[in-house]
Amino acid sequence: MIPKFLVLCFLLLLSFSSQAQEIEMADRLRADGKIWVVVAVFLVTFAGVIAYLIRLDTKISKLEKEISK
Repeated sequence: MIPKFLVLCFLLLLSFSSQAQEIEMADRLRADGKIWVVVAVFLVTFAGVIAYLIRLDTKISKLEKEISK
């Protein structure tokens, strides 16, 4: 079994190496003004997932109430 400390060190190493790279695509999108399209798509997707989870939670709560009767 791998010690948790080694896993943590490995994940930290990965995060540091990913931050060292420059992201040219993001700079290009920002320069063209298209970054807001990316942000909008992300927010719409995130809102959809949240709405789905809330709807799913209400359905599960309703089923739990029916089972407990």
